[in-house]
Amino acid sequence: MNWRDIFATRMNQMKASEIRELLKLLDQPGIISFAGGIPDPALFPTDAFQDAMTEALSPGSAALALQYSVSEGYAPLRDWIIAEMGKLGIPCTRDNILITSGSQQALDYLGKLMLSPRDTALVCWPTYMGALGAFNAYEPHFDRLTPGGNRSAEDYAQRAAENGGRVKFAYASVDFANPTGETLDLAAREEVLSLADSLDIAVIEDAAYQALRYDGEPVPPMLALEIARKGSIEACRTLYCGSFSKTLAPGLRVGWVCGASQVVSQLVLIKQAADLHSASLNQMAINHVARSIFETHTAKLRDTYKARRDAMLTALETHMPDGVSWTRPDGGMFIWLTLPRGMDGGALLRSALARQRVAFVPGQAFFADRSNANTLRLSFSLANDTQIDAGIARLADAIRAG
Repeated sequence: MNWRDIFATRMNQMKASEIRELLKLLDQPGIISFAGGIPDPALFPTDAFQDAMTEALSPGSAALALQYSVSEGYAPLRDWIIAEMGKLGIPCTRDNILITSGSQQALDYLGKLMLSPRDTALVCWPTYMGALGAFNAYEPHFDRLTPGGNRSAEDYAQRAAENGGRVKFAYASVDFANPTGETLDLAAREEVLSLADSLDIAVIEDAAYQALRYDGEPVPPMLALEIARKGSIEACRTLYCGSFSKTLAPGLRVGWVCGASQVVSQLVLIKQAADLHSASLNQMAINHVARSIFETHTAKLRDTYKARRDAMLTALETHMPDGVSWTRPDGGMFIWLTLPRGMDGGALLRSALARQRVAFVPGQAFFADRSNANTLRLSFSLANDTQIDAGIARLADAIRAG
């Protein structure tokens, strides 16, 4: 039997995550890795989660924790999120919140909700690889979202029509983006909202790193800016995707979508068809820990990751040869390198793994058109100062060797 003959056409769009494949190569002695953009497990609030799980599985709560539940999510956790959204200038109710199995599931659901084959999604260049993977399943075209550029709404619409569909949404990781570490400033956020109004499309605001700011003043979320302009979340086109993966625990897979109830109610139908609801036990544990230590714990994360970011920026200044440039993020987990023109990040990785024993993620995978091979992503979240300095020195040697 040739299974390919009966697979849906969408499978032609779906590729293995290059980061996931890369991580399989890193379980070797002596490799310093800046590849995995993941939290440091040494910083997980293990004691708080042990207490939370014990409470959730106590005689008074175990039936709720282990039973089927509502698709919208655990009500006390949604209430905590509502309070946090309010602090960001996003007044909302339970009807505006859906708990998802990580924000990755939220991106998949939003793609399923809005994209028909040949429709267009506007994304940054580069953008989060996981978003490209989630949206790819629904067979869209991608066009370049360029805040600060000179493209008109008419140009975007015309190009989408030539591809046989229409523009459906603009997606952006707005704070300390994966992969670049860059943040959309206030003017850029306003421009994305204006473009969305002109095109009559949705805006997907990926806020996975919002709590990890180390320098500078916070920029209001796009949803908050839109509410300030339109008066109510129900009048807004922005859908805010949040996550506990970068702050509390990625393994529990708890995230959320906040947006107009008309959209959230449709996402609930998708969740009912997909997995009924996110794990109740995990939601109850996250709720307990968030209410107990979220502010103090995220402050600890910011102190630790800021020091590691600073160490990597210092190492880059010390070791990198001429012709290499990099971003200087105000938060998050990533620094983006641009290599001299003509260099290939994939070839560099193969050489660096074999000779210098240092790993990173080639940048090409973050571009919808597979361009810009002379780029790469570094993550500083898992390495200590000694590893960072040694690893960047090794990477610089690999770049010099070509």
